[in-house]
Amino acid sequence: MGDRLKARKSKSSYFPFTRNSTDGACFDHHKFLSSKHTMEKELACIRCKRKFVVPTKIGTYRCCECQGVSKSISGYKQLRENSLGAKFFNQDQLHNASTNATSFSSPLLSTTPTGNKRAVLCGVSYSRRRYRLKGTVNDVVNMNSLLVENFAFPIQSIRVLTEEQKDPNLIPTRRNIVESLKWLVKDCQSGDSLVFYFSGHGMQQLADDKEDEIDGLDETICPVDFIREGMITDNEINSTIVEPLKNGVKLHAIIDACHSGTTLDLMHVYKKDNGNWKWMNNNPPGTEPVTKRTNGGTAICFSACEDSQLAADTAAFGGKEMNGVMTYLLAKIIREHSGITYASLLEKLHEDIAKIQRSKHFSGFLRRIFHRRIDQDPLLSASEKFDVRTRILF
Repeated sequence: MGDRLKARKSKSSYFPFTRNSTDGACFDHHKFLSSKHTMEKELACIRCKRKFVVPTKIGTYRCCECQGVSKSISGYKQLRENSLGAKFFNQDQLHNASTNATSFSSPLLSTTPTGNKRAVLCGVSYSRRRYRLKGTVNDVVNMNSLLVENFAFPIQSIRVLTEEQKDPNLIPTRRNIVESLKWLVKDCQSGDSLVFYFSGHGMQQLADDKEDEIDGLDETICPVDFIREGMITDNEINSTIVEPLKNGVKLHAIIDACHSGTTLDLMHVYKKDNGNWKWMNNNPPGTEPVTKRTNGGTAICFSACEDSQLAADTAAFGGKEMNGVMTYLLAKIIREHSGITYASLLEKLHEDIAKIQRSKHFSGFLRRIFHRRIDQDPLLSASEKFDVRTRILF
């Protein structure tokens, strides 16, 4: 960790700069196809000509080799016939994405979501600021590819917010993030699979008078304009994307930020206690807040670290490119272990971080490229307990 800024020392106060930034500052930051997609078709990449097999209902696909985006005429026609958001299909954005691996095909801003799978991916770089981050856009690229290639998410149903977007409505401001979260859950129905991903700075602040936090602190995420417009608290995230979840709707959140353990304010956390993995209650003693319940659906969150910890960035995984440690390892593990369970994924995340810590090279080369000691324990939380050892991811 850089010497210029130090993390919060005690729980009675917080220091406003916590996930590692690239200038040395620290900022208080189964290969799967749905049962509905059992029919397959062959699709050739328009750039590298590589052929691959995709579900028939997928209208577009990002090549895992060159990152080019291909459009299937039959798949697109099927989307139109099924009224799954064809009018929100942005041809220009698809063309741009096919020629630029860092471009994204985000849906046109609308009050109506598209399809039964949709996602909001948010990477905040805080460019031109002393607490800037360089790995967040790479994290979003990684997560976008993972959803498309491993979980059959249609590209046009993924909304991407980064500071590189040309559309001002897709810049990760407080207003745009909140509006995108509302879009994510609007008119959700049984069978929907939703994803919220955030890579950026996370902080804590004194909890409001609801006293719904065990440690007395609210967890927050930081939009690009948080200094002026304010942070987004766990209470607001919970009320926006957790409470509205109807029966049969499943939300996955992945938060790669400091102090992110209970960013969704979910009722149960799965963690080690005296060496044993088990579900633990996340409610303050003697209370059962209504705000931590869904409307019948399920919310599950993977967080980069516990509430009291910091999350790390590194260039160790991809040469000069920065990545969030949790995002990189999570995507790598999922790609390498088809049909992985929730428990196995969490345990492998802990194992891989522990291996880095134990490495004889960590005190030298790895210490320099990680910027600081990695002392983060990824956390799984959920709106309801489930059998993490048998349930397959997503």
